[in-house]
Amino acid sequence: MTKDYLRELQSAKEAAKQAGSLIKSMKGSAGVSEKAMNNLVTEADLSSEKLIGEMLLDRFPDSILYGEEDEKRGAIDSDSLWLIDPLDGTNNYAHGIPVYCVSIAYAQKGDVKCAVVYDPEREELFSAVKGGGAFLNDKRIGVSKRSTLQESIITAGFYYERGELMERTLEAIGKLFRLDVRGFRRTGSAAIDLCWVSCGRFDGYFEYMLSPWDFAAGSLIVSEAGGIIQDRNANPFSLLQTGAIASNGFIHEQLIKTVAFDSDKRFN
Repeated sequence: MTKDYLRELQSAKEAAKQAGSLIKSMKGSAGVSEKAMNNLVTEADLSSEKLIGEMLLDRFPDSILYGEEDEKRGAIDSDSLWLIDPLDGTNNYAHGIPVYCVSIAYAQKGDVKCAVVYDPEREELFSAVKGGGAFLNDKRIGVSKRSTLQESIITAGFYYERGELMERTLEAIGKLFRLDVRGFRRTGSAAIDLCWVSCGRFDGYFEYMLSPWDFAAGSLIVSEAGGIIQDRNANPFSLLQTGAIASNGFIHEQLIKTVAFDSDKRFN
């Protein structure tokens, strides 16, 4: 009998909603520090991760937690792994921009089995179980049907450093505009970007440098909504990848030809 992961999903939903309420209540009062150049952390990040970790380990004591503020390298192949981003969009949050979320995924042997992303500002709870479809506030969602870049809205993320990755991202955005893409957006939250592709608000997304907690939940939600997600070089998705390209599927070939990190080598 195939495991349904409903207990894990329900626990992730409860943890994400409680953590979301906590960070929203701390907005404007949480202390802020800088982990690295342009990479902030707040007291809300730490409090949220503590709350989520305690809840999940209480119910799943044999699991490993793999989170942004308490990394456990080498844990990806664990039998029972929770990947947690307690506050995705910290820079937004610290500046009072209401675009941030809580992201939680459960994986076994590197395979994401269930996922939850909660946006406390809009009270939107995205969720998915592998093979069971994707949902927004318990209503099934699906990707858009737009089939050309010219009618698509694309979103992307920037890594914190201001070197090659920034230049490559700007170059890809320039290519999109030269191809007359309908519009480009930058939210500052990878998990929200992926969820908004999943429900059809965006048609495509790319980012060249990510960590597993950034995209673990969103990757499953995109796939279960009918979209496609690959790594930054358009190779098969893996939790070990360093970037992502996701789309509704209909524009995917056009998108990877334009933004894949090694597109010059692959598509000439």
